[in-house]
Amino acid sequence: AEYGVDARMVSELQKRVTRTPFKPKLEILVGDAIKVDFPYFDVVVANIPYQISSPLTFKLLAHRPIFRCAVIMYQREFALRLLAKPDDSEYCRLSVNTQLLAKVEHLVKVGRNCFRPPPKVESSVVKITPHKPAPPINFMEWDGLMRLCFSSKNKTLGAIFKTKHTLKLLEDNYKTFCSLHNKISQEGEPFKEMINKLLEDNQFNDLRSSKMTIDDFLKLLLCFNKQGIHFA
Repeated sequence: AEYGVDARMVSELQKRVTRTPFKPKLEILVGDAIKVDFPYFDVVVANIPYQISSPLTFKLLAHRPIFRCAVIMYQREFALRLLAKPDDSEYCRLSVNTQLLAKVEHLVKVGRNCFRPPPKVESSVVKITPHKPAPPINFMEWDGLMRLCFSSKNKTLGAIFKTKHTLKLLEDNYKTFCSLHNKISQEGEPFKEMINKLLEDNQFNDLRSSKMTIDDFLKLLLCFNKQGIHFA
């Protein structure tokens, strides 16, 4: 199946496959790939509008059943962020969120001169292979933690989790959790001290997100959850 919203592209594609052996095998679905429900699929091959790179990637990774692989052309800068490892300048929330769910491989660079007219950006083709089985983790909660950690990725976690905004957010979530589970909650200074102790006792206080691995983040999330602190 092929998705398209440009009527001219759909028409051209239909003309090109007419009187070829591929016509019976091709189904063209007219619609916005971000808004429609995908049918069953096993492999994705796509040259996409670069402005939908992030939402489309995570829509694919959330799809069930898990597909075999996707080969997608992205803007070069986006591809480098998908592929980035700890300590790379491009390492970010997108990197860890994608690599938590899938293996990401760079296949080939595509220069702007490969297109007519040439665009202003360079491109790369990337292969995404989802992990099977998917990691047993609440992705919304994971992403909530990543939003905090990468809000200032070069600051220490101790500095990030001491800000008034972050403490207020975590304390509100903590109170909700305690209320739902009939537990007595720590409030105010005791809650702040609990966060500081958690980070120090588990050697997270001086770590920086820009240098942390996915395993580091998983351990951090587990430490918070054990204390009844959640991020979604």
